[in-house]
Amino acid sequence: MTNPGRRKRKKNTLFRGIFRLLFVLLLLSMLAAYISNQVAISSKHAELDTLNEQVAQQKTQNEEMERILSGDADEVTEWVARDSYNYAAPNERIFVDVTGN
Repeated sequence: MTNPGRRKRKKNTLFRGIFRLLFVLLLLSMLAAYISNQVAISSKHAELDTLNEQVAQQKTQNEEMERILSGDADEVTEWVARDSYNYAAPNERIFVDVTGN
């Protein structure tokens, strides 16, 4: 004959084992999510640093443009002609570096 107390112990042991397995799986999934979030955070920090550098460069360009555009119309025209169209003033020598550096 089987002992009813023994059957009850087997069920309790089985439930404990299943509960422990589920608990370990829950902890592992939480650890994986934590690691995934940390990786995402570090990549976002790197992206933020890159964007901050771009903002600083754009501010520098904006300040240069404001400085140029705050001058009179002749200076602006001269700047556009030199920068956009590669024009030169009469009797002006332009030296071009062809060394590739």
